[in-house]
Amino acid sequence: MDAEALAVWRCLSAQPFVQQMISRCQIVTTREVSDKECAAFQLPPSAAGILEHSRIPFISYPYEWSFAMLREAALLHLRLLAESIRVGLILKDASPYNVQFSGKQPVFIDIGSFTAHAPGEPWLAYRQFCELMLYPLLLQAYRGVHFQPILRGELEGISARHFMQWLRWRDLLRPGVFTHGLLQATLEQQTQALSTSTVRDLEASGFKTSLIERLVRKLTRLVERLQWSSPQTQWTNYDDSLPHVAEDRQAKTEFVRKVCHSRSRDLVWDLGCNDGRYSLIAREFAATVVAMDKDHACIEQLYRAADSPNVLPLCIDLANPSPAMGWRGRERKRLEDRGRPQLILCLGLIHHLVIAANVPLAEVVDWLASFAAELLLEFPSKRDPMVRALLRNKRDQYDDYSREHLEAELRRHFDIRLSAPLPSAERTLYHAVPVIPHLVRDDV
Repeated sequence: MDAEALAVWRCLSAQPFVQQMISRCQIVTTREVSDKECAAFQLPPSAAGILEHSRIPFISYPYEWSFAMLREAALLHLRLLAESIRVGLILKDASPYNVQFSGKQPVFIDIGSFTAHAPGEPWLAYRQFCELMLYPLLLQAYRGVHFQPILRGELEGISARHFMQWLRWRDLLRPGVFTHGLLQATLEQQTQALSTSTVRDLEASGFKTSLIERLVRKLTRLVERLQWSSPQTQWTNYDDSLPHVAEDRQAKTEFVRKVCHSRSRDLVWDLGCNDGRYSLIAREFAATVVAMDKDHACIEQLYRAADSPNVLPLCIDLANPSPAMGWRGRERKRLEDRGRPQLILCLGLIHHLVIAANVPLAEVVDWLASFAAELLLEFPSKRDPMVRALLRNKRDQYDDYSREHLEAELRRHFDIRLSAPLPSAERTLYHAVPVIPHLVRDDV
């Protein structure tokens, strides 16, 4: 960082609120690298110093978060802004991408976003806050519009004009819509037509710090009151709704616990986690568990309910996972490039990928094998009630969907260490270990 940014960091790090928030893991742990350590780096002439941050276990993006997660990220931004403005600093950005989650804890990671606040200068990131956090939250809370696909398609967020297009006239009476939506949309249209600078106009009018503080307080109250009542879906009470699932639960739990207990792991993925029952077992023996499911209601409930600092729930459709995005595909990494798990739980998922999403069984196994991780997989036969339901309105063209084919594909990549039929008699559990010679470890 240059001399100006380093001076801001030194001022910031001396503030009691920063030290408190770092100790609570709300700001990423950061230290200034000593001059002696800096000498080992070939720094450009403009560089005045280096900051070192603690590592985030797994990177995630706003289009993979649940409503409650985006809401917590927005509130963290507002808390930081309220504290920093009191000491002559301000956040020049208001992007949810500046927040990561360590388990369920939101952590602010962009130390460079803090800058000195010039008297009379407005909060320049207000529009960005609305487009990337407030508008998505309002759409989800007021209209039930899931924001994940919108943010995945629009990395810069939702403009005020587009936000208003989602709403009805009666929504203007809802908190925040008129002030932060309609007025901004009108202002956008005027500034585009007149080629004026809103920022210069605000600075010229003598924009007071007290106005920013008042705006932050109002936004905080608005966001705190936003609620999304996640609906009951087919999956939110899946474990209790089907007799055969309840019948298998105890045996599956014991199998999962046995495999997870065999050794500790840094990173575990639970694919198709549903309510997170097995994620919570895995987290007892893992540093971090990433629990993925495409059902927003399931992930929302898991985030709200999980009293665990090392379980990260994410809304991800594994038949269409997050790709590489942004400039040259390098700004946001695809799912597979953000960390390699040592163990993958794939319970109650493979039939959805093969039959519902039409992914060949060999392709699913090959994808799972590409991580060179241990695998705990559940396979339901075609006589399983859920598989029969998936086939009900389809022509059965899935000749490869059988235990024999699955085991043959598994043996191409794995050593099947353990298999066990579940009490329902139509589902089988497998524990498989990769057989790639240079990746097999003695402790597996």
